[in-house]
Amino acid sequence: MIIKIIMLLVFFGAMIVIGFYCRKHATDVNGFVLGGRSVGPWLTAFAYGTSYFSAVIFVGYAGQFGWKYGIASTWIGIGNALVGSMLAWVILGRRTRVMTQHLDSATMPEFFGTRFQSKGLKISASVIVFIFLIPYTASLYNGLSRLFGMAFDIDYTVCMIVMAVLTGIYVIAGGYMATAVNDFLQGIIMLVGIVVVIGAVLKTNGGFMEALNGLAGIQDETVSNQPGVFASFFGPDPLNLLGVVILTSLGTWGLPQMVQKFYAIKSEDSIKKGTIISTLFAVVVSGGCYFLGGFGRLFSNQIDIAANGYDSVIPTMLSGLSPILIGLVVILVLSASMSTLSSLVMASSSTLTLDVLKGHVVKDMDEKKQVLTMRVLIVVFIAVSVIIAGIQYKSNITFIAQLMGVSWGALAGAFLAPFLYGLYWKRTTKAACYVSFVFGAGFMVINMLARGSFPVLLQSPINAGAFAMLAGLVIVPVVSLVTPKPEQKWVEDTFACYSKKIQVSVKRSLSD
Repeated sequence: MIIKIIMLLVFFGAMIVIGFYCRKHATDVNGFVLGGRSVGPWLTAFAYGTSYFSAVIFVGYAGQFGWKYGIASTWIGIGNALVGSMLAWVILGRRTRVMTQHLDSATMPEFFGTRFQSKGLKISASVIVFIFLIPYTASLYNGLSRLFGMAFDIDYTVCMIVMAVLTGIYVIAGGYMATAVNDFLQGIIMLVGIVVVIGAVLKTNGGFMEALNGLAGIQDETVSNQPGVFASFFGPDPLNLLGVVILTSLGTWGLPQMVQKFYAIKSEDSIKKGTIISTLFAVVVSGGCYFLGGFGRLFSNQIDIAANGYDSVIPTMLSGLSPILIGLVVILVLSASMSTLSSLVMASSSTLTLDVLKGHVVKDMDEKKQVLTMRVLIVVFIAVSVIIAGIQYKSNITFIAQLMGVSWGALAGAFLAPFLYGLYWKRTTKAACYVSFVFGAGFMVINMLARGSFPVLLQSPINAGAFAMLAGLVIVPVVSLVTPKPEQKWVEDTFACYSKKIQVSVKRSLSD
């Protein structure tokens, strides 16, 4: 216990020191929200990765889908690395950085409002962000409950409050730069931690081949009559597995807290390096999490899914580790959760301040007032998320848990297609954005409230979210083609940022 407490104190101390050290970067809006658009490849790549993978992934998704699909759940991690990280950086990274600077937008709603010349679009996007990021923020605490119950004999509510307060301190003090530096440190912990934990769990089961043989011998007739299905290449249910891959991989393209990382990156060279770093990070962390979860059924004699749910899978797998390794796991999950929490509250507070309050509610809001307002709202958002998580934990209100589950699908279903087409296609219209917003968010809310009325395949919120995202990719171009064209001069001026000519040295560009 003493070892675990010392590890936690060192971890928390480092977070706070970094927060106050980065105060000098958070004196204006550009510095507080985007780190002055001068963040290098390592910090940006780790900030992207650690915002991507939280306790929800490590404890919830890895346990649930590892139990359902066996070793085939590793495909989710591979999809996260190739589609959610590599392709996101290649397709969105550079164009996002260039156009958002050209339009002087610091948030996703501000991008929509300026790109399509619509205050209504900006406010609508802000409302969607506010509604669906708050419950997602609250969900981060849930993944910690069982791990803290396993490692420490203290109330989960106390752990939740401590985590929230410490995250709030370093984000309020240092803004985006403090978040990015802490994300780098937390990312290193996640990389080391997941490799060590996988090695330890496999060792307790006789090594990789012995564990795989044990998994092949497990049969669950309620899932599949095929022998060895949990150790097979695609598992017992490839179609639903594909839905999980799409939601958790393509979904990052439309999440404000993820895309906003591209706004802040420093240079062209940083984007290229960041693509490689981010992809490798996702391979290890996400691939490792789902690979670990795939062996969950080896512990089926200790796990009662009906009584304790899928969240009990990973904690049970880790409960037999040494105290030092359990301490490392707790810090690993804290790192994953605090990094994602900091990104979410930054996205929420900046969106509400810059896109709703500034110029609409408060007409005269200078730089100092904007930064102060964002700091106050960070406290508000963290407090609200703690209250929601506490209510859900104490009373098991399933509505809140359902709302957390649909938040990714609603946000990405609403934003992915308009954002992607807005970066690449001049013909994209304001009306198409509105339709995508309404369809994406509305479809997921209706699916949550009346799930039984949907086709069997879409009764899963995972599949429903994947469908909403893919449908948006069709809806936006179709609606754009049947609605009035956007103002030609404005569109040409907007896309001019991609054709601006600059001079570079021969070592950077080969001459004819």
